[in-house]
Amino acid sequence: MHKKTANSPFKPSTPAPTQITNPTTSASACPYVPSDSTPSSSTPPTPRKAAPNSTISKLNPLNYMPHTTPNQRLASANQTTSLDLSRESSTIPRADGTPWEYPSPQQMYNALLRKGYIDTPADAVPAMVSVHNFLNEGAWAEILEWERRFHLGLYEGMRRSARGEDGSLAGAMIASTEKEAWVDKGVPPPRLMRFMGRPDDLTPKAYILQLLSKAAPKTFGTDPPFDRHDWFVRRLGKDGKEREVRYVIDYYSGPTEETGEPVFYLDVRPAVDGPTGVMERVVRWGGDVWWRASGGVVRENQRAREMWEAGRRV
Repeated sequence: MHKKTANSPFKPSTPAPTQITNPTTSASACPYVPSDSTPSSSTPPTPRKAAPNSTISKLNPLNYMPHTTPNQRLASANQTTSLDLSRESSTIPRADGTPWEYPSPQQMYNALLRKGYIDTPADAVPAMVSVHNFLNEGAWAEILEWERRFHLGLYEGMRRSARGEDGSLAGAMIASTEKEAWVDKGVPPPRLMRFMGRPDDLTPKAYILQLLSKAAPKTFGTDPPFDRHDWFVRRLGKDGKEREVRYVIDYYSGPTEETGEPVFYLDVRPAVDGPTGVMERVVRWGGDVWWRASGGVVRENQRAREMWEAGRRV
């Protein structure tokens, strides 16, 4: 996973969205909103067909898998391919420190059937599970980067944002263990308390970008996000005070790679629920603008070149 600014779907007003190129439910299941709108009658849902060759159309409903989704092959399903029942643990800690668990491929398939996606080939589900899991890991890595910068306060956040996005450790924190990812050992790491899927609610930023894309399509033209999540994170400061921080995540699809791999962009930032969230976004964005405008990238490259040349002389 890496970041691109020039090739991002738009020119963001906050740090560039992270580009990701993919490679029986317990209480620790990967969180989602159990907002199944299917009527509570015995009438089966109207069959729906996912868009052909569209990973997005098949990925989106998986975020709303009800807690009752069974982890076994359904007798009523016309399933000819056996799917794995094992569930993978994430690196995302719950409130008690235990990791959230991702659904098994069989649970994913059952959820798709429940939502009416009856034409989903079973042999494609394991790859969809990988995409689902990797997107979650990427989102958590971005949240850890925000927390790393600002959990000790705005002043420390300014110091840690001095090198702009060149100083981001998000890429190195993807799928890392808590011990590897969290550097401030004197302060407990953040915990993911719960998720909330809101695919039908555009964030203010996404809404503004859609308006701008109509006014200036060459500059801001992009499709709306195919999904939106709100993640609620417990933050502990050095003083031991606990607060809950809501993070907003917009999921965008990008142009497919030449190899045929799908590309996704995650735009992760703290919600504007108060002045602190606003200031954190301003500080991080301002730090990156200043770093680039003041020639920080050029200085870093020059320093690296001098070190390389000095090494050659030795």
